[in-house]
Amino acid sequence: MSMWDLIALVTAGGVGAGARYAVDAAVMRGRTDAFPLGILLVNVSGSLALGFVLGLGALVSPEWGAIIGVGLLGGFTTFSAVSVDAVLLAQRGRRDWALINLVATAALAVVGAATGMVVGGLLPQ
Repeated sequence: MSMWDLIALVTAGGVGAGARYAVDAAVMRGRTDAFPLGILLVNVSGSLALGFVLGLGALVSPEWGAIIGVGLLGGFTTFSAVSVDAVLLAQRGRRDWALINLVATAALAVVGAATGMVVGGLLPQ
């Protein structure tokens, strides 16, 4: 990976993190103490997008795969926020929501990744 590729990867990570904040803020606007739907949406859509990029296979160079996957989508998705949200929900007495959040994130993210890989793989190589 060249220095320019590394700079692109780091920049993409910042863009991804900013996009995560924007999506979560838009979804959760005015919904204090609610189920963390914004982060769930971020993680599932990010998994779908990464699956799509991987499904494209040889159409995406290894450098661009890293810039998009590790940088952009790595900055966009977040396991730490899911973990913290689960703890906060449990502390507020919403252990049911905490468990639903953990299970839904894991299950839907895997389904999203698999769907993205299938759709990406449908494009001619």
